[in-house]
Amino acid sequence: VATSLYSRGIGIVELDFLVVWMSRWICARSSSACSGGSELHDKISADMWCVKRKDLVCLRHDVLKAIRERRIMPTEQDEFDPRDTVYGPTIYTVNEQFIKPVTALAGNMSWAMMKNPEGLKCDLFITHAWQEGIFEFVDKVLYSW
Repeated sequence: VATSLYSRGIGIVELDFLVVWMSRWICARSSSACSGGSELHDKISADMWCVKRKDLVCLRHDVLKAIRERRIMPTEQDEFDPRDTVYGPTIYTVNEQFIKPVTALAGNMSWAMMKNPEGLKCDLFITHAWQEGIFEFVDKVLYSW
């Protein structure tokens, strides 16, 4: 869905709104109806807080676009090169400047729950260093998936 929306010229802000609206719509109609992130996390067990491969593909694309739009910027702690598409900003930076603002609009739920508000059974757990570049992390996971 995200790829076809991007190819039609729908930008990151519109897509953020669409994701939030869809999350709230699904949430309102689900058997685990919720009013916010904490309630959703209380109703759905942690083994269901997962993402799909396509969610990571979209995340990479969204982060690239947010960097181009200067929504993700280098800091004193992370002086990444905005032209770099191999390593990218650290996961710390992406979390603070992108994930938290987007998920706050969705009711302060996790990114995984925002993407999959009904929950998604986990069959794989990945641990990683938050100092790692987001593109390096996503590319390694996608390659190994």
